[in-house]
Amino acid sequence: MSAEFDGRTGLWGRLTRWLRASGPGEAADDGDREALLLAAAEAGLPLAPAAHPAPGYGCSCDRVGCPTPARHPVSFAWQTQSTTDRAQVERWARHEPQANFITATGTTHDVLDVPLEAGREALERLLGAGVAVGPVAESDDGRLLFFTLTRGTPEDEDEWWPCELDCHPETMDEHPGLRWHCRGSYVLVPPARLTGEDDRTVHWLRGPEHPLPDPLTLLETLTDACARHTGQDQDHSTGAWPLRR
Repeated sequence: MSAEFDGRTGLWGRLTRWLRASGPGEAADDGDREALLLAAAEAGLPLAPAAHPAPGYGCSCDRVGCPTPARHPVSFAWQTQSTTDRAQVERWARHEPQANFITATGTTHDVLDVPLEAGREALERLLGAGVAVGPVAESDDGRLLFFTLTRGTPEDEDEWWPCELDCHPETMDEHPGLRWHCRGSYVLVPPARLTGEDDRTVHWLRGPEHPLPDPLTLLETLTDACARHTGQDQDHSTGAWPLRR
């Protein structure tokens, strides 16, 4: 699979043309949606169906007071259900045309999730320095998602924070800085729709055709940017700091 962005045909070519033609936040039609989901799966991001917005600020799960409307998997078995199988993703996309999708982190990839302004600053610095940056998604609720290779299971478990502690969507208020989605966590994968009345989405800034980088090549720049934008020291601004010091 080539990582080149230009001169592509087939799936990557359609993805490239859609990313160029669509403005940030513009919803994909059914064909574009399926192509984008298949591109994510082809890039190795395991997918599973998620809830979608219901009228107003509701959630398709019909749970009264759902804490994460349109942001959670529809199945409790999402970790084992998540797949990159093209045929399965096609079936889900066609049979559940309104569904969002999540990608399960910690198996093939992780996600470094940062506040929007800090992420934009970091992205500019990284690209300016010639650092290889992988796929990047923007969420219209004010977050930037950097997709990276996973660190897997380190030999020393004491050096790892379980993602369950701080990287689920409902913990956003407690961890407004950098959040490292790894084992046991997930994020919405573009194209996804958020709740509200202003057509908010999760959309690619850099598509999944970009190879996944080592997360440690991005971490220092991201944490520095978060520290500046929160006005706090690094330890407090990076609520999901993964490595104990």
